[in-house]
Amino acid sequence: MDVERAIKDIVSIDIFRDAKLKENFAGRPFYIDYEMLHMLVADSWKMKVGGLQHGAFLLAFYENEENVHEALLLRVLKPVKLPTDSEVISSMVEYYKDNLKTSGKDSKLDDFTRYEFSFSGLECRILGTFYKDQNKVICFGADVENFYSANNYSVYKAREKILEMIVNFRDGECIPGNEIDERIGIVRYSSSRRFQENDEVPVYVYPKDFLGKRTALFGMTRTGKSNTVKKIVQITEKISGKAKYEKLKELSEEIEPFTENGRPIYPVGQIIFDINGEYANPNMQDEGTAIFEIYSNKVIRYSVLEKKDFKVMKVNFYNDIIEGFELIQSHLSDDNSNYVNNFKTIDLTSPEDASDYSAQTRYGRVKAAYLCCLYRAGLIPSKGKVKFKGNTELNIMVQENGKIDPDKGITYEDAVNWFSTIWDNSNNQFFANYKSEHGHDWIDDNLKALLIFLTRKTNPGPDKSPNVHGYLKLRKMKDFHTPINEKPFDAEIIDALSEGKIVIIDLSQGDPKVQKLFSERICKKIFNYAMEKFTKNIQNNFIQFYFEESHNLFPKKEDKDLTDIYNRIAKEGAKLNLGLIYATQEVSSISSNILKNTQNWFISHLNNDDEIKEIKKYYDFKDFTDNLISFNATSDKGFIRMKTYSNSFVVPVHIDRFLADEMDVKGLK
Repeated sequence: MDVERAIKDIVSIDIFRDAKLKENFAGRPFYIDYEMLHMLVADSWKMKVGGLQHGAFLLAFYENEENVHEALLLRVLKPVKLPTDSEVISSMVEYYKDNLKTSGKDSKLDDFTRYEFSFSGLECRILGTFYKDQNKVICFGADVENFYSANNYSVYKAREKILEMIVNFRDGECIPGNEIDERIGIVRYSSSRRFQENDEVPVYVYPKDFLGKRTALFGMTRTGKSNTVKKIVQITEKISGKAKYEKLKELSEEIEPFTENGRPIYPVGQIIFDINGEYANPNMQDEGTAIFEIYSNKVIRYSVLEKKDFKVMKVNFYNDIIEGFELIQSHLSDDNSNYVNNFKTIDLTSPEDASDYSAQTRYGRVKAAYLCCLYRAGLIPSKGKVKFKGNTELNIMVQENGKIDPDKGITYEDAVNWFSTIWDNSNNQFFANYKSEHGHDWIDDNLKALLIFLTRKTNPGPDKSPNVHGYLKLRKMKDFHTPINEKPFDAEIIDALSEGKIVIIDLSQGDPKVQKLFSERICKKIFNYAMEKFTKNIQNNFIQFYFEESHNLFPKKEDKDLTDIYNRIAKEGAKLNLGLIYATQEVSSISSNILKNTQNWFISHLNNDDEIKEIKKYYDFKDFTDNLISFNATSDKGFIRMKTYSNSFVVPVHIDRFLADEMDVKGLK
């Protein structure tokens, strides 16, 4: 059945009429408050409704008056003692002592005793209330406004279409379902499935819940996280294809990012940071369903290394000064040597005032000295010469006949020699006279930091030997440099995302420092791009970030640095139309700043109490903690507990397997 037909069926249901079927009767309450309900159940009632599994949804109807349209939504938690339990247990023990069979066809129990033994108590959490508003439309409130004596209620199990309505009911929408809803799986209560409903009850997600929101996927390896991520990518791609406009408009008067029916204004860009290479490359678990293969006409793949059909993430350090220096700063981020810190803080931005001759001259020298550091580190320049403003007296100091003139352009070897000679002779009277005349040093702090890096000497003098690594620390940057004059890769990525493309960043062949370096750089560029659009009141499209093995990139739990780019995306991304989807094995490995801003949660198997304690802090996951740690991670692959932004409570779901949909994927071969 397609989504539209399913939604039509749900909307036609009256929960106060259709849920109270005799065959769905589950029990009678004997205690109730604002949070919990205790009910009496019998073995025969359990059998008739297909079992009362942990987490199953029940409905408690107030039946004292016909005109009260109110039903409490319950979740089965655990057994609870009945007042008569001690007597029943005593009787059982006596029967056992007498070695009498108490079950089966040969049971020695009389009918009355067997009847008494069949009852037990069940504790249920009250998740909220279904009711009819003034327009007779069914609504849901995530609390209990009022409750009556327990004897006024009867409890029924939610099954089939009633259950489908409950798990797909949207917060803030009196009518559940939407034309853009997409199926993600089926309701599943337990690892054992003997009492599984004959008709699978589908669970749909509202794509609007994911766009611009933060989504977490937690669970041990091989429990279905990657499959769920792919389902979200697929769902997002489907809704992206239904956008109002095909391309992003530079000047849009549209401030609201969605149309009235929940479709995005512009196509959605998706970028996947692929730590293990499972999205960017074919592998055994895909079986022909790799993202890059299915959406071949929309996917652009990038790699740190040269690979067939991949674009390489390299920068022309000589042309893209700021971009290249940012990579160097990230590369040197863990080095806190004084001279390295001075180098990392140099200002390579061009002065805004073109008429400020002094500032332009100083900038030209700093830029030239920086390029010489790159040259000495082995990065091939895109041009054969470098040009900057020298000085006649200093030119003569460098080369006695005075023929060298940086103002006309000189080779990089000559430029290195020029700057090295200047540093070795920086105690010359020329520099003392210059400072006396102008009130500041000819070699300013920026240039000094660069000359130390270039000469590898912290103290000037021709008789001094190199005493620091200097430019040698930049040799690893050769892997990220290209001498070809082309557009920076991060600018290309932003263009692709603006067009609604899927970009996969293959980080599988880089060391952890390289992975972090490129991930941070790209995220900062996209964040700054979105922020610029926001401050200029220009509508940008949604861009969704995906991070597999996010613990490798994200700040740790104890990291409180709110300027970290991942924390900024988590806290500020919503207003910028930036969505964040991250997956990892451990809840405790993620910064609390990110967790506290997460709206969508997908939790599968967790294997220790520390992780359980963390997940109990959020929403109503405390109802599932025992199950999350106990079920079989192998046989229950894909069995998760899901809480989405527009749903008021957690739903246990078995996620559908990610498969290509020929009707929706144009790039499928």
